[in-house]
Amino acid sequence: MAPSAVFLEPDNMLTPKEKNKLRKPVVEKMRRDRINSSIEQLKLLLEKEFQRHQPNSKLEKADILEMTVSYLKHHGQLSQFDFREGYSRCLQEAFYFLSLHKVRTETQTKLLSHFQKSQAAAPEVSFCPGNASALKQVSPKDSSPLWRPW
Repeated sequence: MAPSAVFLEPDNMLTPKEKNKLRKPVVEKMRRDRINSSIEQLKLLLEKEFQRHQPNSKLEKADILEMTVSYLKHHGQLSQFDFREGYSRCLQEAFYFLSLHKVRTETQTKLLSHFQKSQAAAPEVSFCPGNASALKQVSPKDSSPLWRPW
């Protein structure tokens, strides 16, 4: 390759507009690299699933993203169903245990009332994996924003 005759001015001689013009391609390349890296990670994580649906085919990035969305939707519905079923079973066991005692105490009554309210709100209740006994309401405000390096 022939030597180039490009002379770069020192940083302190560049205007902010010129600095941005030089920085923009680097930032864009970093962004594309992050996207490509994440898509490659998805491909590796869901490799078995992809092989089931499209064996012996080269997947495009769009294919990987579409199949990942489909996979997550399907498994999200299954896990939500499993949670509801488990929650319902737990409530049944609690009701059964509390009904074994002939004498109703104020605590029993409050618990039964609480469980009935919780059962009515079960579709909106989410299991919190960090604390095995904690249940909390999920709201869009609870999700943390995506971290960006700039």
